[in-house]
Amino acid sequence: MAYTLQQLSDFEDIRTLKHRYFRGIDTADWELVRGLMCKDVTVDYKGGGYRVMTNGVEETMLMLANAFPSNSLAMHHGHMPEITLTGDDTAEGIWYLEDVFISLERNDHTFGTAIYRDRYRREGGSWKIAHTEYERVIEIVYPRDEAGQIHSHMLARTGLKPEERTDVSHLLVWE
Repeated sequence: MAYTLQQLSDFEDIRTLKHRYFRGIDTADWELVRGLMCKDVTVDYKGGGYRVMTNGVEETMLMLANAFPSNSLAMHHGHMPEITLTGDDTAEGIWYLEDVFISLERNDHTFGTAIYRDRYRREGGSWKIAHTEYERVIEIVYPRDEAGQIHSHMLARTGLKPEERTDVSHLLVWE
């Protein structure tokens, strides 16, 4: 199938959108992340023992900011995008996620992979996330190795401090 220049541009814009999403989460750049989402965004994350569901950008931002606070370290890589344009201003994407999450509060280290399934919508000339979900493929939680020294910890500066965190348990189901 031959793609038009507009379609190729749309593919690249959507890839850039998702890369910015991962960077925004890992650096707690919540203004960036908010700007990547539709106001009516929906989320459904299915982990090894949890499920998170949100409706709307406000609820989604509340959940994300509290999920990546100052006492955690995070790394998200999205690989191998499969992007399908479903209309002039709509698209779907499948991404393979590899992530690391270290909780200093729980003193554990999670290694995981997941399959993301997203829907995108062009609004005001920019692609945004309309729906995002993932289901874990691998999720392994280890006790954090105390011998490992943390030399760089961006979320310590940019993430919510303990006194700034909000209870988001109403968005979370433990399975």
